[in-house]
Amino acid sequence: MSGYSLFRTALLAKCFPTHLKTGFCSNNVVHRIPVCGYAKKVAAKGKGKGMVKEDVKGPEVCKDTERLTTHAVGVNIFKQGEDPKLKSPEEYPEWLYQIKLGPVTNLHDREPDSWEYWKRLRKESILRHNRLHKGKKL
Repeated sequence: MSGYSLFRTALLAKCFPTHLKTGFCSNNVVHRIPVCGYAKKVAAKGKGKGMVKEDVKGPEVCKDTERLTTHAVGVNIFKQGEDPKLKSPEEYPEWLYQIKLGPVTNLHDREPDSWEYWKRLRKESILRHNRLHKGKKL
C-alpha cells in the first residue's frame, strides 16, 4: 500500500524576491496535500457490450420410462455412482404411506385443543405481523 495515504508530500519551489536582479529560490519547502486514497475499482471480466451471456443449464431430464419406474431418479447427490433402485412396496415402512403430501389444512378445520392448531395459529400470526410491518422503517 505504499503510495496510498491520507496525505501526499509535494516539493514546491518558493522564490523570494531580492534587491538584486536575480531572485532566491528554495526547493526544500515541503507541503502536505490531503488526498483521497480510495482503492481503484477492478473491472469485472466478461461484462462488456460485446460479450455473449451464457445461459445456465440445469440437470438433464430422464425420459426413459423403464428407468423412471425402476430407479429413484435424481436422488443420488454424489458425482459418482448411480441412482438407487426402487424396492417393492412391502419393504418400505408403513408410516411412509401415511405422510400427508397435499396442501396444508386451514386453521378452521383443525381442533382448537390440538398441538397442530396452536402451531399453525402462531405461524399465521407471525406471517401476518411480517406482512403488516414489511414497508415500515425501524
